[in-house]
Amino acid sequence: MAYAFLARSGSLLKSATLAVALLASAAPIAHAEGGETLVIARSMDINALDPARAFCDTCQIVLTALYDTMVGLAPDNKTIVPKLAASWEINADQTVFTFKLDPKATFADGSKVEAKDVKWTFERLKNIKGSPSFFMDGVTSVETPDEATVVITLAASNSEFINKLSAGFTGIINSDVAAGAGATAAADADKTDKAETWFLEHSAGGGPFTLISYRPDDELRLARNDAYWGKKPEFAEAVFRQTQDAVAQAQLLQSGGADVAMQVDVDTAKSLTGSDVKTEIVQSYNFLYIALGVGAKSNKVPLTPDVRRAIALAIDYEGMIDFTVGGAGKPQSSPIPNGFPGTEGLPERSRDLAEAKVLLEKAGVAEGFEIEAVYPNDNVYGVDINLMMQKVQQDLAEVGINVTLTPATYPVWRDQINGVGIPMTAVYYAPDYYGSGQYVDYFGMMPGTAWAKRAGAESEPSVINPKETELLKQALASGGAEQEKSFHALGLEMMNDNIIIPLVSPNMVLAYRSDLEGVRYSACCNLPLSEISRKK
Repeated sequence: MAYAFLARSGSLLKSATLAVALLASAAPIAHAEGGETLVIARSMDINALDPARAFCDTCQIVLTALYDTMVGLAPDNKTIVPKLAASWEINADQTVFTFKLDPKATFADGSKVEAKDVKWTFERLKNIKGSPSFFMDGVTSVETPDEATVVITLAASNSEFINKLSAGFTGIINSDVAAGAGATAAADADKTDKAETWFLEHSAGGGPFTLISYRPDDELRLARNDAYWGKKPEFAEAVFRQTQDAVAQAQLLQSGGADVAMQVDVDTAKSLTGSDVKTEIVQSYNFLYIALGVGAKSNKVPLTPDVRRAIALAIDYEGMIDFTVGGAGKPQSSPIPNGFPGTEGLPERSRDLAEAKVLLEKAGVAEGFEIEAVYPNDNVYGVDINLMMQKVQQDLAEVGINVTLTPATYPVWRDQINGVGIPMTAVYYAPDYYGSGQYVDYFGMMPGTAWAKRAGAESEPSVINPKETELLKQALASGGAEQEKSFHALGLEMMNDNIIIPLVSPNMVLAYRSDLEGVRYSACCNLPLSEISRKK
């Protein structure tokens, strides 16, 4: 999300229209007493606060604070560590995962975290069929031999399943509390669950914080869970303040009105002055890309493999990074981001106008053609998508491809991409957990994937790449060097598809008051709030 929502299903829409129902909490919560408040300035993209429905960047941070997960992701952004699960075993073919819960783990109301809560949470996550339900893809059963043991069985080998369980969207819910508020894990939960609005006012987890209040497009407030069974946060409260753009966030940080500014771009960061503010530039796993809709009904010419490769060869990738982020970013070869398994040694994409023209001539469009680009009108990770697409327009014009730019609202974009299709679009992606399989599942040209559908596989089955299905199966059934090898091969195949063409992986700016410690970027959880403290 990551991050991720918009690219999956459009859930980065504002939730100002969501009704907030005030329902009675089923159990008392130990709220924080005394201590400071941590203030975070960011543009909140919340679509829900129900773990089975929420899917957005802000949701990722908030859910990680409210709900403990079975496992965690270490600061190296690669190593899985114990959390609710004190230990686990995985069978040889990566289909059965057995977890032993930490006997000290409790929910915020003091009740014990039991295996039944894990089973209920995961079954509800699957049956709600919301944006994050893919975390339970392939799960055939969740069994509870005793109150401290959970056995999860998958239909096929998936060595990345353990990584999925570090994501905040899989946080464990107090089933008794949530069920009392109308939540259900039944098979028809997508129709019968009544708790979505309840979760906008309450939390039912055992994380380091609890939810106090949420006002769409204004403020979200958390309180320290003083009954937390792990290391308690230093801050008594954490408050997200809706701050729409990078300049406003930087000003709030500079004035002391915020402790952390989360969406400051590199250029704006240069305006921050004085010893009271600190900025760090770190490599992110986020990226922006263009995507081609082979089956889009408004295509002027067939987007054959030669035409798609010509488009990829016509783009000035180095110039794109300079143009969009002032050089503060990195090129990315495949839809699997830099630093994830399989990406080491992938060939870099480069510009070759001569070869692009040869391919267009071979495709019978030597004089070029017209193509429409419809994309969300937004600024993401410090990149103005409009400006990015203007650069694409300029680059493609050099080989005779005339791009008509049509920025759109998210609802319009979503309806078109999932309806008649879009010849060319531009979107973005961020990780939901550390693992390359999520990118193949989403971007791979395999039957049923999101982008195979959007690329027009139903009407143009030629976009399907049968090699990718087998390679993914091999990758998820292995580990170590063998898995790296399979994901590397997948990266090459997805590059050759030229349906998803990454343009830039922007560096991330961590901007915060200099008296803070523990501010870091996490591949599963974005900003781990409970780790942040004030220097003594």
